[in-house]
Parts: sequence; structure tokens; C-alpha cells
Amino acid sequence: MTTVSQPGIKDTTQELARWARLLRYDTLRMISNAASGHPGGCMSMAEILTCLYFHEMKVDPQQPDWLDRDRFILSKGHCAPILYAALARKGYFPVDELRNLRKIGSFLHGHPDISTPGVDMTSGCLGQGLSAAVGMAMAGRIDRRDYRAFVVIGDGEMNEGQLWESAASASHFRLDRIIVVLDFNALQFDGTVHEVSNPGDVRGRWKSLGWNVLEIDGHDIPQILDALRQADECRGRPTIVVAHTIKGKGVPFMEGDYLWHSLMDNDLLTSFVKEMHDELQRDPDGFDADRLW
Repeated sequence: MTTVSQPGIKDTTQELARWARLLRYDTLRMISNAASGHPGGCMSMAEILTCLYFHEMKVDPQQPDWLDRDRFILSKGHCAPILYAALARKGYFPVDELRNLRKIGSFLHGHPDISTPGVDMTSGCLGQGLSAAVGMAMAGRIDRRDYRAFVVIGDGEMNEGQLWESAASASHFRLDRIIVVLDFNALQFDGTVHEVSNPGDVRGRWKSLGWNVLEIDGHDIPQILDALRQADECRGRPTIVVAHTIKGKGVPFMEGDYLWHSLMDNDLLTSFVKEMHDELQRDPDGFDADRLW
């Protein structure tokens, strides 16, 4: 596993852990309000998205179309709610908009769409995100811009053939500004990934295509930060971070249960969200009441 020894990392870790906790709350409340969504896979990527948006990526919410910004693609697009939470907390649009997830007329669709401020790719059809990143990275090279293209993919998504075609292309063209994070919670819509379509030696598979492969605990913030640093420093080949995670992380009745890929029991979820809201208000290290909704 990757380790971290940078000075001040303890303070950074604590702050990012607070953001991850808030993103979990926002996401669960959105899904509860909408009575629709995919909570399990959102929870497994909370720390990953937190580290990207609140530490690593070069973005400017006041200039969402800034040409030199880092690009982000949520290839596992069904987990859009936690992306919306990150975008709102980053300042792309008011947090109150989160109330409108999946409502008619809202720009917070069930899957990411470029009509939403801060979204760089309309996604949801699995397997296509890395292909788009290849195009973005090649465009950056042609335009002599040094932005990076970050992609979060799901482990069930490795069933898609297009993913492997784009992985081979990224390696062939030595697109070292592509950084993929694999949310490897080992569960997908209808069972474990090994039961549905065994991916085999995931690390070896990507290495055989010429990728720089890092493997971490996807809930360990210092490990995530260090992996992203290593990925940024890698030259001559793209990087994938294989992040081992737990589906439903942070929600006891949801953890490790593939049935919570989609919303299973909204009454149970709504009750949990109320408890989480109260805990966040009571926690001296949490967020002020006016930061909640």
C-alpha cells in the first residue's frame, strides 16, 4: 500500500475527512428527497472525490470553462449525487440546489450532464469515460496545455470492452496526463464483480497495457493524496489508482450490500439522514448548522 510522510498531513487529513463526511450527508439527503438514486456506489467514493476536489484538482468555480482547468469525468455516472455535492460545496452553484435532484426542470439530472456547472462530460453509459479522457488529453497536448484528465470508473465497468480499447490507446499515445481512479468496492448491480464477470488480476491487467498502477485503501486519505502525487509525477504513461473501497461506506446497514447499489428502503434512509444531520450539528468538529440543509 502507498504511504505518506509529508509534513502537516495530519491537519490536511482531518479537514478532508470533515468534507467527506459532509459530502456523504449531502448525497444521502439528496437521494432521500428524490426517493431515487444509487447510494452504495456514492458512499464508496466519498474520500476519493473529496481529495480530488478539495485538495488535488486545479479548478476555478468562478470560471468553470477555464481552458487550463483539470478535467473530471465521472464515468460511473449513476453516482452523480456525490459529484453534485462536491460541486455545490466547491462553489459551482448554491447548496440549496441539491434539493432539486432528479426534479423536472433541474440541472441535477440522474446522470451527469454538461448543462450542470462544473460537469465536463455527459456520462452514464458505462465504459465511455476513459475514451473521452483520451480525447481531452490529446487535445491538451496539441494545444500545449498542461491540464490533467481525471476519471473515476467503477469495477463493474471493467466488463465493458470500450474501456480496454481506450486504456490501450492511452498507453500507446503515452498520455501521462490521464489519471484514472478505480473505485474497487468489488460489488455491482447484481452481485460481486467476481461472480458476474471475474476481472482476474486487475493490477496485472492494467500493467500489461503499459499503465503505471498504484494500489491503495480508497478510504485512507493520506494514501489517496500520496497516490495522486505519484500519478502527477509519472511521465510517459498514464496512471490508474486501484482504490479498494467498501460499497455503502459510512452507512452501517448499507456497507458491503450490493442490493444498495440502488435505493432499497427510503424510510430507512430518511431516518438515517435525520440522525446524521443531528450528529453533524452536535459535533464540535463538524459544520455549523447553516452549512446543513
